[in-house]
Amino acid sequence: MDWSLLGCGSGGHVTYAPDEPALRRRMTVGTPSGQAWRCLRCGTFVPGPPDASGPAADAPAVRRGKEVRSSLILRIFAVERFLRALVFGAAAFGVWRLKYAHASLQQAFSHDLPDVRRLYVDLGFNFDHSKLIGLVQHALELNSRTLGYFALGLAAYAIIEIIEGVGLWLLQRWGEYFAMVATSVFLPYEIYDLATKITVLRVLAFLVNLALVVYLVCTKRLLGVRGGRKAYEERLREESVLDGEAEAAQREAAETEAEGDATPQQAQDQDLDSAERYAPEEATPAGQAVADPGPRHAPDQAAPAGHPVADPRA
Repeated sequence: MDWSLLGCGSGGHVTYAPDEPALRRRMTVGTPSGQAWRCLRCGTFVPGPPDASGPAADAPAVRRGKEVRSSLILRIFAVERFLRALVFGAAAFGVWRLKYAHASLQQAFSHDLPDVRRLYVDLGFNFDHSKLIGLVQHALELNSRTLGYFALGLAAYAIIEIIEGVGLWLLQRWGEYFAMVATSVFLPYEIYDLATKITVLRVLAFLVNLALVVYLVCTKRLLGVRGGRKAYEERLREESVLDGEAEAAQREAAETEAEGDATPQQAQDQDLDSAERYAPEEATPAGQAVADPGPRHAPDQAAPAGHPVADPRA
């Protein structure tokens, strides 16, 4: 699956016109319908004006490929955090209301307790071993101060879940660190809770939290894992369309400059080689014999008057 195309399909293309001429030429192309600009996410050329323009350093950071998939996973975790915040927020509100209606609720529960007992017996349940009834009785036995502290704790946990969800939804690195630390803090308690009693809900909650911590540490390279933030940002730059085109433009400019510097020297070497190859033979000075050039089958050269020609077989 091409996650970049999926991201453009859901969020639209992202085009940018850099001010640098060489890079600008590589990011655009002419089409019969007009000028098209290359998308920073999927890499395709999109007809129409660019979304923005300016220096290449000010171009928007666009997630591509696996980063699009990672963004989707983090936002799923963010939704789960928002649901947790909603549940714990509602529980905090309920406990807070219970604090102020504690006496009246206790009287009402005691008054209706016989009817509830008969209902349980008629339905075939054991009233004395009902966890729900035991939880209600235990809550009603708590004093107002304890209920207030309990409501504050639930509200604080709901706020933590909201901060986690916002950070993960916005795909911010501080949100990833906050979610990793806040989730890791509660893992020992969840392990202790499982050691006390194993339930499906506890197991699912523990697995979700553990998966989030492992995923954030490994894929986002938190706490220096797999090279840390430097390696993570380097991988993002390698996947960037604009940075790739900028590097290609720099290599092309360097090759052009190297060719321009080498051309005069190469031409001079070629001229010297041609001059040496096709230069006329110099005349033999008077009083000297003509040296044999080797086993060439060239016509004999006339010697100056008064001098014998050297025998090439001697």
